[in-house]
Amino acid sequence: MMIIKKYDYVQLEQVTNSNGKRQYVGPDKNPVPSVTTILSATGDKTALIEWRKRVGDKKADEISNEAASVGTRMHKYLEDYVETGVWPEPGSNPYAKKANHMATIIRDNALCNVDEIWGSEIRLQVEGLYAGTTDLVGQYKIRPAIMDFKQANKPKKEEWIDDYFIQMAAYSDAHNSMYGTDIKEGHIFMCTRGDDTIGIGGELYQQFDLLPEDYDKWLGRWYDRVADYYENYAK
Repeated sequence: MMIIKKYDYVQLEQVTNSNGKRQYVGPDKNPVPSVTTILSATGDKTALIEWRKRVGDKKADEISNEAASVGTRMHKYLEDYVETGVWPEPGSNPYAKKANHMATIIRDNALCNVDEIWGSEIRLQVEGLYAGTTDLVGQYKIRPAIMDFKQANKPKKEEWIDDYFIQMAAYSDAHNSMYGTDIKEGHIFMCTRGDDTIGIGGELYQQFDLLPEDYDKWLGRWYDRVADYYENYAK
């Protein structure tokens, strides 16, 4: 699995503003918010607030930090594999072993259907509005697509993950804007951690697909969120 240099990808600078929000700076030198910043600010936080109340702030922070640690490692294993073609070994750390195993599940279920990879960890922007980083750009089953790796503690239902589809549409539109492509497809490759969140076992692969026939709907939803952000949250 190696990268084909199809596009001359621009390396946008990633910065954090005085309010702690992630921004990107492109050739125009004007910072814009990240896709995740916009989605976080404009999203419905009811379920998250209720969950934190239920488990308590200390436990919620512990769970979130642990999940982030495994997720970061999982992404790095997949990124290294894409860049080098060699599968990385995890070492003895139990979180690393868990992350490596989850990455293996994504490799075996998803990357086998990726025909070409044009770029990994690609930073994309619509000038003056937003930017973000997608895990992969390339061809999935011969069709051009944006692709992202995700981990979760528990399986997701499709009705819970609108923001994933919105995120894919946002990245696709940014790639189209920068490189003159016509990408209208995105794929989320996800592995959930299983009942034993540290040890190996019980993991589940899930995939969520943004298809061309639904692209305009999700892109419209994205620009509604962008408008909401600039009207109510941008500072």
